[in-house]
Parts: sequence; C-alpha cells; structure tokens
Amino acid sequence: MINAIPSTTPSATGSSAPPTAPDATPKPSTKTALTSDFETFLKMLTAQAKNQDPLEPLDSTEYASQLAQFSMVEQQVQTNDSLAALSGLFGTSNMASLAGWVGMEARAATPMYFDGAPITLSPKPAALADEVYLVVSDASGKEVQRLQLPVSSEPVQWAGVGAGGVPLANGVYSFSVESYGQDKLILEEPAEVYGRITEAQIQGNEVVLVLEGGQTILSSKVTALRAAS
Repeated sequence: MINAIPSTTPSATGSSAPPTAPDATPKPSTKTALTSDFETFLKMLTAQAKNQDPLEPLDSTEYASQLAQFSMVEQQVQTNDSLAALSGLFGTSNMASLAGWVGMEARAATPMYFDGAPITLSPKPAALADEVYLVVSDASGKEVQRLQLPVSSEPVQWAGVGAGGVPLANGVYSFSVESYGQDKLILEEPAEVYGRITEAQIQGNEVVLVLEGGQTILSSKVTALRAAS
C-alpha cells in the first residue's frame, strides 16, 4: 500500500505572499534634546528682549535673524513629533497586515509536525528523471520511510502510514525528493510542504511565521499560499 497519493488540491504556485513588513516599531513622542534646546532658546531670546539697553537697542537685523532661528527650531520640534506619530501609525498598519497570514497554508521547504492528519507535499523532480522517491526522516534524521512517487510536480498527500498500515508516531518529520535517471541519482532536494499558519510576528526586518506544529519559517522562504482546507 502506497500512502503517498496525488493530491486533489490544486497547486497554489501562483499565489503571492503578503510583503515582508519593515521594522516600524512605534516610538512615543518624547521631549528630546532638540525640544530642550528649543525651550532654552526661547527663554534666552525673551530675556534678551527684556534686558536690552534702551540707549543701545538690539539691532533689528540681528533680532530678525534670531527670530528666524527660533522659527526653524520650532518647525524641527513639530516635525519630530509628527514623524513619531506617523511611525506609530505605520507600526499599527504593519501589525494589521500580519493578520492576512494567519489561517492560511504556506508552502515551504521545512520539516513539518505530523499529528495523524495527511501532509500535502509539492515534489519537484528533475526534468530528466524516470523514477522519483520520497524519503521521510524523523526528528533525529533517521530515514523511516521511502516511497515511490509519480514523475510529476503535482502535489501529493503523505498519509503517514508505515508498514502493515500502522500509522507513524506523531512528531516532526522532514521530507526530501530523490530523482533517478537510468538508475542513477541525479538530484536530491528538500520537498516543499504545506503547513497552516497560526501566528505571524515581526522580528527585525522579517516576518516570522509560526506553523501549527510550532515550526517557524521566514516569510521570505514561503513559495506559495492557499486557503486552509
């Protein structure tokens, strides 16, 4: 009994993944050194106007220059506050965009947790292959199963059933595809699998996806998305 059969679920290679969210952690508007300098400048300018010698008043040109500096500093402070507010809005927007990942099934070359339910794999055999095998290994790297697959890139379902129809133990398994041509191994590479996304996180400049079994993958490693079956 071969327990890896062609999947009836259409491939989602055309699906596009949501863009990786940039690092935009909201930062509250605080009284920075620039704000402090602005307040000090205002106090000094006011004191200078009050204490000027009536017989030698402050030169109008110099006064106008100081007022211009005053205006520039004020604008810088307001700009900083506006940028901080925008940063907060962008951060909220990025977090909202993560919701689009949750609940979807992502396809990537990654180990997958087996809980008794079939796992969908997407093999990519070599173009010149005349025989293709799926190699299944447990968390320790030990080969636990080897199954012949059709020479096709169509998705297949791995049932997780061993010899005699006994289900394999629950746990993390990795999958690779071996392509043979004229009885010679010509290509071996990890098989891509589909896993349901339960959580999405922003870490640095990357979106990290948490799969149903607890595995984590970078969004940049996802090659397709589809609605959960």
